[in-house]
Amino acid sequence: MSLVVSYIPLVVLGVLALGFAPAAWLVSRLLRPSKPSQWQDMTYECGSEPIGVARVQFRFQYYAFGIIFVVFDLVATFLMLWAVAYSDLSTTATLFVLGFLAMLLLGVAYALKKEESIWI
Repeated sequence: MSLVVSYIPLVVLGVLALGFAPAAWLVSRLLRPSKPSQWQDMTYECGSEPIGVARVQFRFQYYAFGIIFVVFDLVATFLMLWAVAYSDLSTTATLFVLGFLAMLLLGVAYALKKEESIWI
């Protein structure tokens, strides 16, 4: 029974954390002034009048570059942590990590090669 009681602060903190964003949105919705105008509905482009259509179709390839960057950013972070925490491991662990890096590089090479065929 004391185990359940020890989790009560954690549950209260979780409820507060999950309820904060909706409560802040609701309070800001109720307190803000509502004076709609044509100027507010206009698209803002660095202080100048917008020219042309605002909806432009982006190429999917840009998202692939972004995803590859995020993957390598995470891998670099985990490798740094691995290198600091396990600096005295055997060569077997080092070989496993190098194999993991090789698989990642193969995946990126495949993604870039496939993307190259899309551009043509």
